[in-house]
Amino acid sequence: MWFWSMGTDMGIDLGTATVLVYIKGKGVILKEPSVVAIDKVNNKVLAVGEEARKMIGRTPGNIVALRPLKDGVISDYDVTEKMLKHFIRKACGKRRISAPKVMVCVPCQATEVEKRAVRDAAIHAGAKKVYLIEEPLAAAIGAGVDITIPSGNMVIDIGGGTTDVAVISLGGIVVRSSIKIAGDKFDEAIMKYIRKKHKLMIGERTAEDLKINVGSAFKREEEVYMDVKGRDLITGLPKNITVSSEEMREALHETITAIAETTHNVLEKTPPELAADIAEKGILMTGGGSLLNGLDKLIEHVTKVPVRVADEAVSCVAIGTGKVLDFIDKLDVTLNDSEVALID
Repeated sequence: MWFWSMGTDMGIDLGTATVLVYIKGKGVILKEPSVVAIDKVNNKVLAVGEEARKMIGRTPGNIVALRPLKDGVISDYDVTEKMLKHFIRKACGKRRISAPKVMVCVPCQATEVEKRAVRDAAIHAGAKKVYLIEEPLAAAIGAGVDITIPSGNMVIDIGGGTTDVAVISLGGIVVRSSIKIAGDKFDEAIMKYIRKKHKLMIGERTAEDLKINVGSAFKREEEVYMDVKGRDLITGLPKNITVSSEEMREALHETITAIAETTHNVLEKTPPELAADIAEKGILMTGGGSLLNGLDKLIEHVTKVPVRVADEAVSCVAIGTGKVLDFIDKLDVTLNDSEVALID
C-alpha cells in the first residue's frame, strides 16, 4: 500500500553528461553519468549511470552503451524514460512512497516539442506532477542569488550539451541565448586535435581526462603536461604521447571563443539599467564546463566584466531545481501558460 512520505519532492538536473537528483530536505543525493547500457538482442537495460559509463568503448557487439540525451535534449525517448525511472527509484530508496512531484530543468531555448518530451518522460518514469524550469534560473537559485528583486544578474551555465547565457531580474529571464557548445564539444575538439596533430586516435574518456587535467582556455602561469595512450593511425599500434596545456588551449580555441562571443552578444542586448547591475556584481558561471581552467579569465577578458565561478558549480542547477519547489508560486518558472498547469 502506498503512503505519502515527506521529502519525496525532487528536483532533477537532466543533463547531457550527468543526472543529478535533489531531494527536498536532503540535498543532492544522486549524481551519475547519463549513460545506459542496453543488450540489443532483447532490448534489455543492463546498467545505468556510472556502471554503464565504464562500458563506453569497451562493449561486445550485442551490447551498446549510449547516452540518451544529446545537446541538452532527449534524443532517445524510451531509453531516457528507463534511465529516469532508475534514478527516481534509486533516489527514493527502498521505501514505498507515493509518486513524487518533480521539477526538471530544460535549456533556456528548448522548443515546445523538446519540453513536452522531457515532461512526458518524467511522468512515465513515475512522477505525479511535473514542472519545468529553465537552467539559468535554477543555476542562479542554486548558487544563492536572490533573483526575485528588481536587479540584474547574469548567469552562464555550461553543461555537457548546451551553454545557456541569461540575464535574470524579478524572477524571470530578460535576455537569453543557448548554444549547443559545451563540455561534450570540448571533448570532441580535443579528440579531433589529437587525431590531426599527433595522428593518434583517443576515446571520449581519455579526451575528458585531458580536459580536466590539462585543459586550458587562457594562458596558464605554468605549463602542465599529461601522458596519453591511444592508437597510432599510421601503424595501427598502441602509442604514448605527452600533451601540453598550451596544445589544449589551441584545441579548445574555437569552442571557448563561441561561448565568449555568445556572452558578449547577450550583454549587448541587455537593457542599460540591468547592464549596470551586472557590471557591478559581475557574471556568475555554473555547470561542469565552467570548471575548465582559465575559462572565467577568458570571458572576463572579452566582456571586461568580473566573472566568478559558483562554489558548487556542478550541483548548482540541481540544488536550484529542488529549492524552487518551495516557492514555485513566486517565480515565472515556465515558458508559457500551458506549462504552468500541473501535469496529472
